[in-house]
Amino acid sequence: MTRRRAPRPAANALRAALDRAAPKTPLAALQATWAETVGEQIAAVSSPVSERGGEVLVSCTDSVWAQELDLMQDQLLRRLGERLGEQAPRSLRFRVKDDRN
Repeated sequence: MTRRRAPRPAANALRAALDRAAPKTPLAALQATWAETVGEQIAAVSSPVSERGGEVLVSCTDSVWAQELDLMQDQLLRRLGERLGEQAPRSLRFRVKDDRN
């Protein structure tokens, strides 16, 4: 008779499954690391929503944040480049989120 092994934690298996299931696009990579890279305060008021040709559209809660983040674009792009390497966006465009839909 063989001894039954103790159950293994499911966290590693779930993390590996999520990594395999996640889209392998620049936008998905950016969305996965956005909060960690830009910080909690900025992530609370903005989120990347689309990517085309290296330009990422970031939705913001209001026009003040859109303007502030536009002014911070060089700093944000540098941080994203450090984190994402070749998958980092070349430019960011900010717009106010439309809640009417």
